[in-house]
Amino acid sequence: MAQAEAAYEERPRRRGRKVLIGFVVLLLVLAGLLVVADRVAAGVAERAIADQVKQEVAKQDAQSAAPQVEVGGFPFLTQVLAGKYEHISIVLTDVQGPVRGDTVSVPRLDVDAHNVKASLDTLRSGQGDVVAESVDGRGTIAYDSLAKLLDRPGLTLGEQGGKLAVTAPVDILGVKLTVVGTADVAVNDGKVALRFNDLDAQGLPNVPLARTLLANYAKGISVDVPLPELPFQLNVRKVEPRPEGLTVTADARNVPINSAG
Repeated sequence: MAQAEAAYEERPRRRGRKVLIGFVVLLLVLAGLLVVADRVAAGVAERAIADQVKQEVAKQDAQSAAPQVEVGGFPFLTQVLAGKYEHISIVLTDVQGPVRGDTVSVPRLDVDAHNVKASLDTLRSGQGDVVAESVDGRGTIAYDSLAKLLDRPGLTLGEQGGKLAVTAPVDILGVKLTVVGTADVAVNDGKVALRFNDLDAQGLPNVPLARTLLANYAKGISVDVPLPELPFQLNVRKVEPRPEGLTVTADARNVPINSAG
Protein backbone atom coordinates (compact mmCIF):
# COMPACT_ATOMS: atom_id res chain seq x y z
CA MET A 1 0.00 0.00 0.00
CA ALA A 2 2.79 2.37 0.97
CA GLN A 3 4.65 1.60 -2.24
CA ALA A 4 1.60 2.42 -4.34
CA GLU A 5 1.16 5.75 -2.58
CA ALA A 6 4.86 6.62 -3.11
CA ALA A 7 4.63 5.78 -6.81
CA TYR A 8 1.49 7.94 -7.11
CA GLU A 9 3.30 10.92 -5.52
CA GLU A 10 6.40 10.41 -7.70
CA ARG A 11 4.49 10.62 -10.98
CA PRO A 12 3.31 14.25 -10.43
CA ARG A 13 6.85 15.23 -9.45
CA ARG A 14 8.29 13.79 -12.64
CA ARG A 15 5.52 15.36 -14.66
CA GLY A 16 6.25 18.73 -12.97
CA ARG A 17 9.98 18.45 -13.74
CA LYS A 18 9.25 17.66 -17.37
CA VAL A 19 6.96 20.69 -17.63
CA LEU A 20 9.64 22.90 -16.03
CA ILE A 21 12.37 21.59 -18.35
CA GLY A 22 10.12 22.09 -21.37
CA PHE A 23 9.38 25.64 -20.26
CA VAL A 24 13.10 26.41 -19.85
CA VAL A 25 13.87 24.96 -23.28
CA LEU A 26 11.06 27.04 -24.79
CA LEU A 27 12.46 30.20 -23.19
CA LEU A 28 15.93 29.40 -24.54
CA VAL A 29 14.55 28.84 -28.04
CA LEU A 30 12.60 32.10 -27.91
CA ALA A 31 15.68 33.97 -26.63
CA GLY A 32 17.74 32.51 -29.47
CA LEU A 33 15.12 33.53 -32.02
CA LEU A 34 15.07 37.07 -30.60
CA VAL A 35 18.86 37.29 -30.82
CA VAL A 36 18.78 36.07 -34.42
CA ALA A 37 16.00 38.53 -35.28
CA ASP A 38 17.95 41.30 -33.57
CA ARG A 39 21.09 40.58 -35.58
CA VAL A 40 19.14 40.24 -38.84
CA ALA A 41 17.57 43.65 -38.22
CA ALA A 42 21.01 45.10 -37.43
CA GLY A 43 22.34 43.70 -40.70
CA VAL A 44 19.55 45.38 -42.65
CA ALA A 45 20.35 48.71 -40.97
CA GLU A 46 24.07 48.29 -41.61
CA ARG A 47 23.47 47.78 -45.32
CA ALA A 48 21.18 50.82 -45.45
CA ILE A 49 23.75 53.00 -43.68
CA ALA A 50 26.53 51.67 -45.94
CA ASP A 51 24.55 52.82 -48.98
CA GLN A 52 24.15 56.28 -47.47
CA VAL A 53 27.85 56.46 -46.57
CA LYS A 54 28.75 55.58 -50.15
CA GLN A 55 26.71 58.56 -51.32
CA GLU A 56 28.41 60.80 -48.77
CA VAL A 57 31.88 59.79 -50.02
CA ALA A 58 30.81 60.48 -53.60
CA LYS A 59 29.82 64.02 -52.59
CA GLN A 60 33.51 64.70 -51.87
CA ASP A 61 34.45 63.62 -55.41
CA ALA A 62 36.24 60.74 -53.73
CA GLN A 63 36.18 57.00 -54.27
CA SER A 64 36.55 54.02 -51.96
CA ALA A 65 35.83 50.34 -51.69
CA ALA A 66 32.38 49.39 -50.38
CA PRO A 67 31.96 50.77 -46.84
CA GLN A 68 31.97 48.29 -43.98
CA VAL A 69 29.40 49.28 -41.34
CA GLU A 70 28.76 47.77 -37.92
CA VAL A 71 26.04 48.94 -35.55
CA GLY A 72 27.09 48.50 -31.93
CA GLY A 73 24.97 48.12 -28.84
CA PHE A 74 22.58 45.35 -27.85
CA PRO A 75 19.73 44.82 -28.21
CA PHE A 76 19.49 46.55 -31.56
CA LEU A 77 15.70 46.55 -31.80
CA THR A 78 15.31 48.80 -28.76
CA GLN A 79 17.64 51.28 -30.45
CA VAL A 80 15.46 51.15 -33.55
CA LEU A 81 12.38 52.01 -31.51
CA ALA A 82 14.22 54.89 -29.86
CA GLY A 83 15.67 56.11 -33.17
CA LYS A 84 19.08 56.48 -31.49
CA TYR A 85 22.13 54.24 -31.84
CA GLU A 86 24.98 54.11 -29.35
CA HIS A 87 27.81 53.48 -31.75
CA ILE A 88 28.25 52.94 -35.46
CA SER A 89 31.67 52.01 -36.82
CA ILE A 90 32.48 52.65 -40.48
CA VAL A 91 35.57 51.41 -42.30
CA LEU A 92 36.51 52.86 -45.67
CA THR A 93 39.39 51.28 -47.60
CA ASP A 94 41.25 52.32 -50.75
CA VAL A 95 40.03 55.91 -50.43
CA GLN A 96 41.14 58.13 -53.31
CA GLY A 97 40.65 61.90 -52.96
CA PRO A 98 41.60 64.78 -55.28
CA VAL A 99 44.18 67.38 -54.20
CA ARG A 100 45.80 69.92 -56.54
CA GLY A 101 44.91 67.87 -59.58
CA ASP A 102 46.53 64.76 -58.11
CA THR A 103 44.95 61.87 -56.28
CA VAL A 104 45.87 61.27 -52.65
CA SER A 105 45.61 57.70 -51.43
CA VAL A 106 44.24 56.87 -47.97
CA PRO A 107 44.51 53.08 -47.69
CA ARG A 108 42.15 52.95 -44.70
CA LEU A 109 39.88 55.37 -42.89
CA ASP A 110 38.23 54.27 -39.64
CA VAL A 111 35.24 56.32 -38.53
CA ASP A 112 33.39 55.96 -35.23
CA ALA A 113 30.04 57.71 -34.92
CA HIS A 114 28.49 58.02 -31.46
CA ASN A 115 24.89 58.69 -30.40
CA VAL A 116 23.51 58.54 -33.93
CA LYS A 117 19.92 59.64 -34.49
CA ALA A 118 18.02 57.99 -37.34
CA SER A 119 14.34 57.18 -37.57
CA LEU A 120 13.13 53.79 -38.71
CA ASP A 121 11.53 55.40 -41.76
CA THR A 122 14.87 57.00 -42.71
CA LEU A 123 16.67 53.66 -42.58
CA ARG A 124 13.90 51.96 -44.55
CA SER A 125 13.45 54.60 -47.27
CA GLY A 126 16.92 56.15 -47.42
CA GLN A 127 15.27 59.56 -47.14
CA GLY A 128 15.91 61.88 -44.22
CA ASP A 129 18.78 62.65 -41.90
CA VAL A 130 21.17 60.34 -40.07
CA VAL A 131 22.94 62.63 -37.61
CA ALA A 132 25.82 61.74 -35.26
CA GLU A 133 26.45 63.66 -32.07
CA SER A 134 30.17 63.03 -32.47
CA VAL A 135 32.39 61.45 -35.12
CA ASP A 136 36.02 60.44 -34.74
CA GLY A 137 38.18 59.44 -37.68
CA ARG A 138 41.61 57.95 -38.10
CA GLY A 139 43.27 57.44 -41.47
CA THR A 140 46.66 56.86 -43.02
CA ILE A 141 47.97 58.78 -46.02
CA ALA A 142 50.40 56.85 -48.18
CA TYR A 143 53.87 58.43 -48.31
CA ASP A 144 54.10 58.15 -52.07
CA SER A 145 50.90 60.18 -52.42
CA LEU A 146 52.29 62.85 -50.11
CA ALA A 147 55.62 62.91 -51.98
CA LYS A 148 53.81 63.50 -55.30
CA LEU A 149 52.29 66.68 -53.88
CA LEU A 150 55.78 68.06 -53.14
CA ASP A 151 56.58 67.72 -56.86
CA ARG A 152 60.30 67.02 -56.51
CA PRO A 153 61.65 64.30 -58.87
CA GLY A 154 63.07 61.32 -57.00
CA LEU A 155 61.93 62.52 -53.56
CA THR A 156 60.76 59.79 -51.20
CA LEU A 157 59.24 60.03 -47.75
CA GLY A 158 59.09 57.62 -44.85
CA GLU A 159 59.26 57.32 -41.09
CA GLN A 160 62.42 57.38 -39.01
CA GLY A 161 62.40 57.45 -35.23
CA GLY A 162 58.87 58.82 -35.13
CA LYS A 163 59.68 61.67 -37.52
CA LEU A 164 59.01 62.25 -41.19
CA ALA A 165 62.16 61.34 -43.13
CA VAL A 166 63.08 62.50 -46.63
CA THR A 167 65.55 61.26 -49.23
CA ALA A 168 66.02 63.13 -52.49
CA PRO A 169 68.60 63.55 -55.28
CA VAL A 170 69.89 67.09 -55.78
CA ASP A 171 72.45 68.87 -57.92
CA ILE A 172 74.44 71.43 -55.95
CA LEU A 173 77.18 73.37 -57.75
CA GLY A 174 77.33 70.66 -60.40
CA VAL A 175 77.71 67.86 -57.85
CA LYS A 176 75.02 65.19 -57.75
CA LEU A 177 74.20 64.43 -54.14
CA THR A 178 71.58 62.62 -52.06
CA VAL A 179 69.85 64.76 -49.47
CA VAL A 180 68.61 63.06 -46.30
CA GLY A 181 66.94 64.45 -43.20
CA THR A 182 63.77 64.77 -41.18
CA ALA A 183 60.91 67.20 -40.87
CA ASP A 184 58.63 68.54 -38.16
CA VAL A 185 54.99 67.79 -38.95
CA ALA A 186 51.96 69.66 -37.61
CA VAL A 187 48.42 70.65 -38.52
CA ASN A 188 48.00 74.19 -39.81
CA ASP A 189 44.49 75.34 -40.74
CA GLY A 190 43.44 71.90 -41.92
CA LYS A 191 46.69 71.34 -43.84
CA VAL A 192 49.76 69.25 -43.06
CA ALA A 193 52.61 71.64 -42.32
CA LEU A 194 56.01 70.17 -43.27
CA ARG A 195 59.14 71.92 -41.97
CA PHE A 196 62.45 70.38 -43.11
CA ASN A 197 64.97 71.95 -40.74
CA ASP A 198 67.54 69.17 -40.55
CA LEU A 199 68.84 68.24 -44.00
CA ASP A 200 72.31 67.09 -44.95
CA ALA A 201 74.10 65.64 -47.95
CA GLN A 202 77.26 63.59 -47.84
CA GLY A 203 79.94 65.11 -50.02
CA LEU A 204 78.41 68.60 -49.94
CA PRO A 205 81.07 71.13 -51.03
CA ASN A 206 82.43 72.94 -48.00
CA VAL A 207 81.57 76.41 -49.20
CA PRO A 208 78.88 78.84 -47.94
CA LEU A 209 77.03 78.86 -51.26
CA ALA A 210 76.52 75.08 -51.12
CA ARG A 211 75.00 75.40 -47.65
CA THR A 212 72.75 78.19 -48.85
CA LEU A 213 71.53 76.11 -51.79
CA LEU A 214 70.80 73.18 -49.48
CA ALA A 215 68.87 75.48 -47.13
CA ASN A 216 66.89 76.81 -50.09
CA TYR A 217 66.00 73.26 -51.11
CA ALA A 218 64.81 72.55 -47.56
CA LYS A 219 62.71 75.72 -47.66
CA GLY A 220 61.24 74.73 -51.03
CA ILE A 221 59.83 71.46 -49.67
CA SER A 222 58.75 73.00 -46.35
CA VAL A 223 55.16 73.65 -47.35
CA ASP A 224 51.60 73.32 -46.09
CA VAL A 225 50.12 70.37 -47.95
CA PRO A 226 46.30 70.36 -48.31
CA LEU A 227 44.56 67.11 -47.46
CA PRO A 228 41.73 65.60 -49.48
CA GLU A 229 38.35 66.62 -48.14
CA LEU A 230 37.33 64.00 -45.62
CA PRO A 231 33.77 62.71 -45.43
CA PHE A 232 31.43 63.50 -42.52
CA GLN A 233 32.88 67.03 -42.19
CA LEU A 234 35.88 65.61 -40.32
CA ASN A 235 38.46 68.20 -39.24
CA VAL A 236 42.08 67.13 -38.93
CA ARG A 237 43.45 67.59 -35.40
CA LYS A 238 46.71 65.66 -35.41
CA VAL A 239 49.19 64.09 -37.82
CA GLU A 240 51.82 61.54 -36.89
CA PRO A 241 54.44 59.78 -39.05
CA ARG A 242 54.22 55.99 -38.82
CA PRO A 243 55.94 53.21 -40.77
CA GLU A 244 52.79 52.57 -42.84
CA GLY A 245 52.18 56.24 -43.65
CA LEU A 246 51.20 59.59 -42.22
CA THR A 247 48.46 58.92 -39.66
CA VAL A 248 45.74 61.56 -39.51
CA THR A 249 43.36 61.97 -36.55
CA ALA A 250 40.18 63.98 -37.11
CA ASP A 251 36.83 64.66 -35.48
CA ALA A 252 33.51 66.45 -35.93
CA ARG A 253 30.39 67.22 -33.91
CA ASN A 254 26.70 67.12 -34.78
CA VAL A 255 27.14 66.11 -38.40
CA PRO A 256 25.13 64.12 -40.94
CA ILE A 257 26.66 60.81 -41.97
CA ASN A 258 24.42 60.56 -45.02
CA SER A 259 23.59 62.63 -48.05
CA ALA A 260 20.57 64.87 -47.83
CA GLY A 261 17.55 62.82 -48.81
